[in-house]
Amino acid sequence: MLVLTRKVGESIAIGDHIKIKVVEVKGSQIRIGLEAPPDVKIYREEVYAKVTEQNRAAASWDMGDFHRVASLFADKDKEL
Repeated sequence: MLVLTRKVGESIAIGDHIKIKVVEVKGSQIRIGLEAPPDVKIYREEVYAKVTEQNRAAASWDMGDFHRVASLFADKDKEL
């Protein structure tokens, strides 16, 4: 891991298209700004971990799981 020291207003460039700028330091919190192309997805780490976990769970479904969920929707349609 590369560790850098930056002051408010200073930036770090990653390649040609990504820039990280220190916007504000308040106590133990640091606000950073990120500039990246629209096709680059940026997530907080805890959000990324949750999305990855949910994707793995969804990918592990088998056809039995699918049929059970589909039957729940079919039963709801019958009630209407």
